[in-house]
Amino acid sequence: MSLALSSNALRDVALAAVEHAKKNGATQSEAESTQGSGLNVTVRMGELETLEHNVDQSLGVTVYVDGRKGNASTGDLSMTAVKAAVEKALAIAKYTSPDPFAGLADADVMAKEIPELNLYHPWDIDAGEAIKLAKICEDAGFEVDERVDNSEGASVSASESEFFYANSHGFVGGYQGSAHYIGAAFVASEGEDMERDDWYTSHRRASALEDAASVGRRAGERAIARLKPRKIATQNAPVLFEPSVAGGFIGHGISALFGGSLYRKTSFLLDSLDKEVFSKNVNIVDDPFIHEAYASSPFDSEGAQCQRRAIVESGVVRGYFLSAYSSRKLGMKSTGNAGGNHNLLVTPTVKGDLKTLAKQMNRGLIVTELMGQGVNPVTGDYSRGAAGFWVENGEVAYPVAEITIAGNLLDLYKRIVAIGDDIDHRGSKWIGSLLVENMQIAGA
Repeated sequence: MSLALSSNALRDVALAAVEHAKKNGATQSEAESTQGSGLNVTVRMGELETLEHNVDQSLGVTVYVDGRKGNASTGDLSMTAVKAAVEKALAIAKYTSPDPFAGLADADVMAKEIPELNLYHPWDIDAGEAIKLAKICEDAGFEVDERVDNSEGASVSASESEFFYANSHGFVGGYQGSAHYIGAAFVASEGEDMERDDWYTSHRRASALEDAASVGRRAGERAIARLKPRKIATQNAPVLFEPSVAGGFIGHGISALFGGSLYRKTSFLLDSLDKEVFSKNVNIVDDPFIHEAYASSPFDSEGAQCQRRAIVESGVVRGYFLSAYSSRKLGMKSTGNAGGNHNLLVTPTVKGDLKTLAKQMNRGLIVTELMGQGVNPVTGDYSRGAAGFWVENGEVAYPVAEITIAGNLLDLYKRIVAIGDDIDHRGSKWIGSLLVENMQIAGA
């Protein structure tokens, strides 16, 4: 795989769009040019199921004319198409209402330095090699136990991309990135019971991926472990989230700190700055500068300088996630988070993993899967279907299913008593196992 355009050519596309907008009457303008390529294969039951190659290019341009906004996009990066997209955006702007809060991020927050974050590691793999890896992954899952008797497929993917962002402040910047993946999902059967589970590894650098056989084994073992689940009585008990679901649990609070939710007043964390929202055990840092991490970036999607900063200190909210528009609506400054959070580092409170926290919990529920969308972002009411394992005397006793965990996040976040150091690095929320001292569990 390789990227079709040179970096200079891709950069020139974004600059040309901004320049054409300026010549044709835009008060301000911004453009982002992107290109990418990828390979994805899926093998199921030993046979090739999908083989996909993709190569794509695009340009998005936004213009502002006296507070009126227009935007357009094109997949054709020829100069004729670029100019046509700009003119279309200008035509759209004529019909929109003026918005005093619209416009580029302020010139003084533009990124002055663009550090090298080591985000680009192309994987020199062809379709044949990817298919072989996927088969190794699937075979390893089936070898775990004869009860692993069906597969939803094993997949291998490799992708690389590049973008440039430019605006009429004179800012232009961009970089290349890569993302690679191996994953599998299996179904295990015993009698009439059928249970599924999965596992995956993902990284910007292929050499940092778990080996394919290990991924398949883990997926198969997880499916086997869920066989013959029991129902449990409705009760209040401690709940321990494994790392793969702990990020989502914390993520509801992070989303409530996004500027869009705050100025629209659709957040249960309105006016929470400098207030204690979480347990004193909780410390969260937003760090855009971690080498090779997926959510790293030297500047946000508006060109604003990113910054490493505390979001939660000893349970107290210290920062919001603000773009240019949301910061103006709130009378604040952009935080370099147009496009969302960066790498969220949740500080462990104990040395230990899920097993360690299970012993601390002694008796309660381990959650390994959450289902449904039962979270009210306005009130913080939380109710999710769940599956996992019941713990007695600090040890897993049996799998459980068909249960619901519930509460209000304003209360639940203050009940966080421990966070493990078994951190899941695969996404943008780096967090270990998380123990909540008490939740409502609806069972049989």
